[in-house]
Amino acid sequence: MEKAAKKPALLPALFGMKCPSCRKTTVFLNKSYFPLDKCLALKDECEVCGQKMKSESNNGGGINYALTMMLFFLNLLWYWPLFGLSYKDNSVYYYLISSTVIVVLLQPWLMRLSRMLYLYMYVAFGNSRRVVIED
Repeated sequence: MEKAAKKPALLPALFGMKCPSCRKTTVFLNKSYFPLDKCLALKDECEVCGQKMKSESNNGGGINYALTMMLFFLNLLWYWPLFGLSYKDNSVYYYLISSTVIVVLLQPWLMRLSRMLYLYMYVAFGNSRRVVIED
């Protein structure tokens, strides 16, 4: 009796930027986030399973906006207990400035993560689209 192939874990594959179909190979052409103009370049298809990565609407912009807003509110969870927020002083402005700096520094990673979330929402595991041509 053959041993069934173990399904790779979802979260390590998602945060490791692996193919949503086979979860084995990386999706992006560059492993590095730099240069920034090439950090979102996707491979045309997965080398292992042949899953198509590019589509006309594969931008993940809406997901990126949602992640950015979530990060602003998550920053409030650590900022408020440490420094406090008050309308009587400039602490609200300091919070906004610190949150903006954090979001800008994390933006390349957030853009990649949003694109990966988009792919993982629309491509099921094991849903290979490789076309096999038999002679």
